[in-house]
Amino acid sequence: MVQDNGFYRSLSFTSIALPLLGIIFVMLSGPSTTMGQTITGDRLGNGLSISVWDPHTQCPDVAPLVAVEIDPDRYRFTVHHYQQDGLTEPPDIREWQEQTGHDLVFNAGLFRENYAYLGLLYGNGRSLGSKRHTTWLGLFAAEPAADRSSRRARVLDLTYDTFDEQHVPYREVAQSLMLLDRTGKVRVRHTGKRAHQTLVAEQGDGHLLVLKTTEAASLYALAECLRDAYPSLRQIMAMDGGSSSDVAVSPSLREATSKMAGAHSWIPLLEGGLTTHIGLPAVIGISPRREQAGAKTTDR
Repeated sequence: MVQDNGFYRSLSFTSIALPLLGIIFVMLSGPSTTMGQTITGDRLGNGLSISVWDPHTQCPDVAPLVAVEIDPDRYRFTVHHYQQDGLTEPPDIREWQEQTGHDLVFNAGLFRENYAYLGLLYGNGRSLGSKRHTTWLGLFAAEPAADRSSRRARVLDLTYDTFDEQHVPYREVAQSLMLLDRTGKVRVRHTGKRAHQTLVAEQGDGHLLVLKTTEAASLYALAECLRDAYPSLRQIMAMDGGSSSDVAVSPSLREATSKMAGAHSWIPLLEGGLTTHIGLPAVIGISPRREQAGAKTTDR
């Protein structure tokens, strides 16, 4: 919500080079790792996994993050707005999960105190938000409207990528802040402001990562850390932060995970990051794609 995150209004570009390094992911419960290792975690479904990344060795100012990796070819994304869903008040993240039945739900972008969404927001091809925001140039876009050869989910940068509002190319869209772009630029100021954060990143292989901080963090520090430690991420956007930053996993997935061997350290971290859950006017949910006659469908 804008009231909690007023520093977002003063965002500007800061030029930083992007070194071509190997992937680093460190499990919270595991030993220190070296360059080139990949994330390993709990596989919650075919195309969905969740892990904990502890970047302390490379980034001392960044606490562990919960990382959800999603294959858009196997999971579809759906944008929800409480009014469009026929609700009178915005649900909190757990209520959203119960309402929608998604495997996972995370918060969308910024909104005003009256719950009006700031920027472009589309659900099932219908506009649910306001006009394009001229400063916040990150765009989550999923479910191509016509071109089935396009990637099914993207993090777009409106500095470089076009988005035709007259002929909307994606059915599910949420505008928010661009954090780290394809050239390696950190797109926020080094203000020192710290808050809980929800990030969405696009990998080179087309998978998306939803990253949730477990402690308050600086967006600038997160961008630098991810740029240097995880260069397979092509570009990253920041959703709303502060008390609005929230992620929920379905009870069935949590229960199934708890019965698996292993520590599953993401469960207490994900659920213990906030003591309260505020109402969120807009969220993004993921659910498995349905298979019909051997072909994937994108039915809502």
